[in-house]
Amino acid sequence: MGLGGTAKKIQTLAEKAEQTYQRLNDLREEVEKTQETVTETGDRVRQLETEMAEQRAVLDAVAEEVGVDLEAVSTDAHITEAESDDEADDAGDDGSADTDDGDGETADDDS
Repeated sequence: MGLGGTAKKIQTLAEKAEQTYQRLNDLREEVEKTQETVTETGDRVRQLETEMAEQRAVLDAVAEEVGVDLEAVSTDAHITEAESDDEADDAGDDGSADTDDGDGETADDDS
């Protein structure tokens, strides 16, 4: 193989190296942006947690002033949520799945 073939191989290798270098730079920038986003999100979460704690303290104080039993209210809310979740699960598991009957139309299994 002559010098022309070697030069072409070196040129191809140099081009691939440039492409790899560019991809690494792009990846580095993407990682930096991701790190910034994670940091900003963490800061926002901490701020929201602080605000929620402050709001909870205010609600507790108001509830105590008005005479509301917060434990009873919380328990009722959890029971209601659990019941609605159970009903949603039961509705999804009622066995009446829709199936495609082959002509592009959906047929109900109950028919």
